[in-house]
Amino acid sequence: MSAPKNNLKNIAITLVLVVVLNFAGHFAYKRFDLTADKRYTLSETSLNIVSEVQEPLYIDVFLEGEFPGEFKKLQTETQQLLEEFKAENPNIIFQFVNPLEDEEQRDATIQSFLERGLTPVNVTVNDKGQQTQEVVFPWAVATCGDRVVKVPLLKNMMGASTAEKVVSSVQHLEYAFANAINTVAKAKQKKVVILNGNGELEDRYIANFITTVRDNYYIGPFTLDSVAKSPNETLKYLNKYDLAVIAKPTEAFSDEEKQVLDQFIINGGKTLWLVDQVNMEMDSLYNETGSNLAFPRDLGLNDMFFKYGIRIRPDLIFDLQNTPIALATGEQGSATQYTQYPWFYSPLIYPTANHPIVSNLDGIKFDFASPIEILGNDIKKTVLLQSSQVSRLVGTPAQVSLEVVSLRPEQKEFAGKGNYPVAVLLEGQFHSMYENRVLPFKDATFKNLGKANKMIVVSDGDIIKNQFDKNGVPLELGYDKWTNNLYANKEFMMNCVNYLLDDNGLINIRSKEVDLPMLDKQKVYDNYTNSQVVTVAVPIVILLLFGVAFTLLRKRKYSK
Repeated sequence: MSAPKNNLKNIAITLVLVVVLNFAGHFAYKRFDLTADKRYTLSETSLNIVSEVQEPLYIDVFLEGEFPGEFKKLQTETQQLLEEFKAENPNIIFQFVNPLEDEEQRDATIQSFLERGLTPVNVTVNDKGQQTQEVVFPWAVATCGDRVVKVPLLKNMMGASTAEKVVSSVQHLEYAFANAINTVAKAKQKKVVILNGNGELEDRYIANFITTVRDNYYIGPFTLDSVAKSPNETLKYLNKYDLAVIAKPTEAFSDEEKQVLDQFIINGGKTLWLVDQVNMEMDSLYNETGSNLAFPRDLGLNDMFFKYGIRIRPDLIFDLQNTPIALATGEQGSATQYTQYPWFYSPLIYPTANHPIVSNLDGIKFDFASPIEILGNDIKKTVLLQSSQVSRLVGTPAQVSLEVVSLRPEQKEFAGKGNYPVAVLLEGQFHSMYENRVLPFKDATFKNLGKANKMIVVSDGDIIKNQFDKNGVPLELGYDKWTNNLYANKEFMMNCVNYLLDDNGLINIRSKEVDLPMLDKQKVYDNYTNSQVVTVAVPIVILLLFGVAFTLLRKRKYSK
């Protein structure tokens, strides 16, 4: 058979194979994840969530346009992840949108995004010594029917470079989108109650927390005042909720109220305790003396926590790793001048525990936190957050003064101290605190031992407290308007809620580790010529050599 006929035969066989493979692809579909960290392999939880989407779910991603390479990497990773979602369920429909494509509407677009809470990021682009400013919207919006949810794509990390933020954000992508899809595709089921009646924070101080929780769960207030007249009916009503949030109570709980909460826990109700064991507020320091007395606060909860296996000590944590405070230092014209100082009573906690609640979180701001002592019993206890190694305790009562900002403590003062727990997760079968005791009120349904349950105790009530802008509008939880820092308080609080209420394991996706290699720009600039030769010239030379060799071999074969 001649050479031309052989060539035609090979071409025909190749075409037939291509057609057959494409035809088979309509009936048998398989994607292969060849990455070492399996970053494109969706978890079982994500697959279950995506498979339950029964109607079109649209995702608009605003990572389109001209921006730095780091964001290009974030764009690529986001697109590939969404392709995995779409491959599992064609009801997932996504598109990338450039919100600033129309230059004439640029300012109006930015303003509309700000009103929706989609804050842009100003990025400095360095290219061989030349710097330019670009505006990037690292956000996505998921829509299903009349339900809409925002998806942050870039995590805030104080002091981190853009490349470091992108690496951390990529690790968070699957959880962010799976949570968003779960939120808009499924009807609310779980119920959260904000307890009142014992001097807890008013709703306006936890407004941002309430608004965020409302995206996923039913949430409403409930006061324990009715316990005094009808404790059994109060307990029956409270048992309708799945999670109770006790945010910074300032008045002692009665025995009847504690029995209601105790039996709520025994019956399977989850609890999130945010408790200040010391009476001290920042506002109380803004007086003529700049000081005030910090003293223990008796909430009547010691015996209850003791039964569950912890104790909150009435001390204050003094930490060298802290958040700054802004103090007025003088006036220039009509504008007051503020200077930032280290505030040792406001620990900045960086998570070190290997747990989904705190995995991949940035620093969390505490105010006048107290140490949590772990006691021995059969309840599993996981320390979620703890103070730094350079922290110590200040016993109360004690005088707290703003003059402490002038102190320069030495490291030796903290030798053998530090690492005091401030947030603890408790899991197991809780025993009633009224086990083998006389009950404050008769309850025919009283139980000594509960079903498997979990609670979280945080020794600072201000961790959930938001600030306000000049018009009295609540700011984002974790944002400090005086220092312009954004801490991870909101993410931590939402992770706590999601973990306590999560039945499908969504929170566990946060533990996924992604090893994302990033280009070292400095090395590239230092070896710019060599980089060009390796990435551009070498491939061209290899291609030319291959072409010459192929031509010579072909001539030799057919010249005979």
